[in-house]
Amino acid sequence: MAERRARPGAAPKKFTWRRANGQPPAEPPTPEAAPPAPDASADPAPETASVVQAALYRDGVRVASPATLAETFRELRREQPDGMAWIGLARPTEAELLSLAGEFDLHPLAVEDALEAHQRPKLERYGDTLFVVLRAARYLDAPEEVEFGELHVFVGADFVITVRHGAAPDLSVVRRRMEDTPELLRLGPEAVLYAILDAVVDGYAPVVAGVQTDIDEIETEVFSGAPEVSRRIYELSREMVEFQRATRPLVGMLHGLMAGFAKYGTDEELQRYLRDVADHVTHTSERVDGFRQALADILTVNATQVTQQQNAEMRALAEAGFEQNEEIKRISSWAAILFAPTLVGTIYGMNFVNMPELAWRFGYPIAIGLMGVVCVSLYVIFKRRDWL
Repeated sequence: MAERRARPGAAPKKFTWRRANGQPPAEPPTPEAAPPAPDASADPAPETASVVQAALYRDGVRVASPATLAETFRELRREQPDGMAWIGLARPTEAELLSLAGEFDLHPLAVEDALEAHQRPKLERYGDTLFVVLRAARYLDAPEEVEFGELHVFVGADFVITVRHGAAPDLSVVRRRMEDTPELLRLGPEAVLYAILDAVVDGYAPVVAGVQTDIDEIETEVFSGAPEVSRRIYELSREMVEFQRATRPLVGMLHGLMAGFAKYGTDEELQRYLRDVADHVTHTSERVDGFRQALADILTVNATQVTQQQNAEMRALAEAGFEQNEEIKRISSWAAILFAPTLVGTIYGMNFVNMPELAWRFGYPIAIGLMGVVCVSLYVIFKRRDWL
């Protein structure tokens, strides 16, 4: 997915399209093109306005960069009636969205979705306005996590409005690429939408590569018996569920757009562009499905290994308990054997006057013999029972 896709750029309605990691077109911009204003598409600080960038274009060239939404409305309607407005917002306020809705006749349901966010990827058409919800993703190397952002796009006949909730995607890159390719930007809002789709889908490639590395590391940890690997598998599995929710609906959305090529008279070059994006989305979706299955298999293997390890520990404990019981039996057997002569010796060591056995001539040999017989008998009994 990460490879560059070059497009022809000589004939009318033909252009050379470069990926984010490619170089800008070799041809210089047309002389009448005004230099683009600096694009501050990074997330605004909480205390700044949510309007990231507003620009007006005519014939693929930026002709104005209004500072406010009011100026954008006024210039688009009065001074640039044949132009196109591209307005970028980041976490806008309700008043800003309502102002846009009133000016561009946005549907209330779409405005509500854009304001509240937390929507699943979808494509809705409200009259002449197309409303698209996308879930962007980026891989964070330090914590080894996948961060998701949400992007809402309103596309009309003469405007494109983007509403971002999150750091991804970086639409400033998309805007610069489009402005460096005026023959593409000349095709209107539909071309901007496809460029945004392409940027979102291209952003999935580093995530796929990072997740693949994580899975390889997890496999190594599983077979090395790392104690924290189960938690890592669980967390990555949850991220893959979110990733799947972001990519799987895109397949149907792009096929829906392709189905409307003839109805809405989509430019042929944009048709090729969209089909290329759809191929990459399908590939990414299949990879994500494979990741989920691989993580499920790894989790099963890890559970099996944990069970085997627990069984081995239980077996070791049982063997230790058995050996301990054997030692206790040996100690108890010798204690019983030594107790018999001690008992006899204790009784006859009391030296009472009225003990008739003290006056016997053979009393001592009899006592010694009794001790010996008892000890031998106990030894034989314990030996037969494998206590000794």
